[in-house]
Amino acid sequence: MAESAVSSGRAVTTGSGSSAEILKNFVGGAWVDAHATRFQDVHNPAHGTVIAKTPLSTAADLDGAVQAARKAFAGWRDTPPVTRARAMFRFKQQLEEHFEELARIVTTEHGKTLDESRGSVRRGIECVEVACGTPSLMMGYGLENIASGIDCNVIRQPVGVVAAIAPFNFPAMVPLWFLPFAVATGNTLIVKPSEQVPLSQRRMFQLLEKCDLPPGVVNLVNGGREVVEAICDHPEIRAVSFVGSTPVARAVYQRGTHAGKRVQALGGAKNYIVVMPDADLDRGMDAIVESFYGCAGERCLAGSVLVPVGEAYATARERMVAAVQALKVGDGTEPGVQMGPVISGSHRAKVASYIDKGLSEGAKLVVDGRKARVPDRGFFLGPTVFDEVAPSMAIGRDEIFGPVASITPVKTLAQAIEVMQSHPNANATSIFTQSGKSAREFARLATASMVGVNIGVAAPMAYFPFGGAKDSFFGDLKVHGRDAYEFYTDKKVIISRWF
Repeated sequence: MAESAVSSGRAVTTGSGSSAEILKNFVGGAWVDAHATRFQDVHNPAHGTVIAKTPLSTAADLDGAVQAARKAFAGWRDTPPVTRARAMFRFKQQLEEHFEELARIVTTEHGKTLDESRGSVRRGIECVEVACGTPSLMMGYGLENIASGIDCNVIRQPVGVVAAIAPFNFPAMVPLWFLPFAVATGNTLIVKPSEQVPLSQRRMFQLLEKCDLPPGVVNLVNGGREVVEAICDHPEIRAVSFVGSTPVARAVYQRGTHAGKRVQALGGAKNYIVVMPDADLDRGMDAIVESFYGCAGERCLAGSVLVPVGEAYATARERMVAAVQALKVGDGTEPGVQMGPVISGSHRAKVASYIDKGLSEGAKLVVDGRKARVPDRGFFLGPTVFDEVAPSMAIGRDEIFGPVASITPVKTLAQAIEVMQSHPNANATSIFTQSGKSAREFARLATASMVGVNIGVAAPMAYFPFGGAKDSFFGDLKVHGRDAYEFYTDKKVIISRWF
């Protein structure tokens, strides 16, 4: 690791006198300096310290990566799928061997607990596992004698140079929603990590160097808005995958498709968890609380609004509050910690401002995270609970992306579904019930594309599609699962007759 680490960054002295690396890009099989004049600090959110500096690369840096990927594409597309899959087998082995190291990097740069980081790295490895099946999953189909003496076959071919733009909340997992599928199907790839959490991807690319991939097949370009816009506009990038907020997802989708690209853009969420009177809260409450406060609420599948129905209200509220007050907040590397910090000081201030908004709008503040016992340093905010939240309030409407839960009691399941259907976002939702009838009605009428029944976080496994609906998703094909093979390949129809 030491040898690769030296080649992928150089040390600089920060204003405090400590040393932090300026990271490099990975282009054409080599670590190279970006043509950047501006840099963003990468923090350890639990300590508030600067641990690296991300170069805000230019459009010229992106073009260099595109040219390297374009040069590599012809040979990589002609590489047999079974050989490409073997590279993913090697990558999976590398990820397994460095599993604990990767989890610790995620916790260091993002702040989530080690168990949460381990879970996210495991989810990413599962995507690589599925991509190892590419020789079967990429198969086409055909039929002889569609007319006398005429046969028809469909084959899948890679689309070309593709790009993935990743968010800050899952530094290791989300890029693996894209990379193994894009590469195994014969495309060449450019990854732009979040400028706030680039270290997990830097380490993964060091591991990819050991997987016998030709230069240019995988490339990494650090940066911010300029690189995102260049990805959307570049004429030689054929497909773009994005995960982030709804406004940016919409902009990426519109700009990318305007340039003639395939785009899948996953946006924000406001996820409802409905609790019926017959719910088994002895088994379900831990899952509910983890849904709201896991990863400090910074995930697109996090519970946002608890919707207790009828007689479930008093019990669900009481048990939710008790569980939240018992959560231990701190450095995610420490034993027993259940919730870490948020990603940055500015994000902490934004989340805290929603607590002020909730109070000003008349919601009842039951647990105030601003008064929680948290470490003195770092970007910490304790878990917060509001009761009597109307859907029209800012805390009941906006994606807060932090440890703030709203409780919106209703009288009937129909009213709960109406609340959910009225919101423009529709990413994930769950119901806790012992009634098959209630569960079926809820699943059938839910606007969200990912529905949980007695499941706190409705996250599909890597062999099923992942993505929302309405303003939570822009595009036609979701990520991973069979949709990945549709997105990263073009179906060519060959109609033949031989005399």
